[in-house]
Amino acid sequence: MTAALMLDGLAVDFSGFRAVDGVSMAVEQGELRVLLGANGAGKTTLMDLISGKTRATEGKVLVQGRDVTGLREHRIARAGVGRKFQIPSVFSGLTVRQNLEVAQSKRPSVWSNLRFALGMSEKARLGEVLELIGLEAEAEREAGLLSHGQTQWLELGMLMIQDASVILLDEPTAGMTQGETAKTAEIINRLKGRHTLLVVEHDMAFVRDIAERITVLHLGRVLAEGNVAFIENHPEVKAAYLGKQGIA
Repeated sequence: MTAALMLDGLAVDFSGFRAVDGVSMAVEQGELRVLLGANGAGKTTLMDLISGKTRATEGKVLVQGRDVTGLREHRIARAGVGRKFQIPSVFSGLTVRQNLEVAQSKRPSVWSNLRFALGMSEKARLGEVLELIGLEAEAEREAGLLSHGQTQWLELGMLMIQDASVILLDEPTAGMTQGETAKTAEIINRLKGRHTLLVVEHDMAFVRDIAERITVLHLGRVLAEGNVAFIENHPEVKAAYLGKQGIA
């Protein structure tokens, strides 16, 4: 089976500084992969390379077997890559339902999207996503009135409803309460198998709740890769990142 996301010797050089240095990684269909590493390890830059925000100087990015290296961000998005940043981006003046309708439609204009009637299958999918992100009761509420956690879940729902095959999540629990973090873990765990997810996160308790396989970056390179038990007992990972506490 073709990997959903394949990185082959991916690297980027910023005036002699190799922020990402020959990273190779295969993320399988429906897998949830967590990226760990200290600040400056290359995690966000790697996400930038995958999504097209930054152009690689070496190596390849393949999505569902298709080489998307060097393509612009919108073309990589059309190839099935969705990305969620730490700061959510939603239409604050539209309702939760309208935000999802805009994300679901293929039309370029926001207002033409809202005038376009959804079919039965589209309505059913929208209801399914509302249930998955736990915002059924907030469907008719303006997005600008949502809590921080709810806004994050709405943006995640907007990626889901676009049917992105590979979803990149950059610190999805940043700024959340303990309860919101727990619910985010629940939502992400329900996406396993439906979407392929690559998650950058620093909250180690959250990582333990969601992680299947972890890739640890250090100085732009892959330091270790494996399950939670393997990573938290890896001597080089402990020295470079986790310390004595492990993934607590």
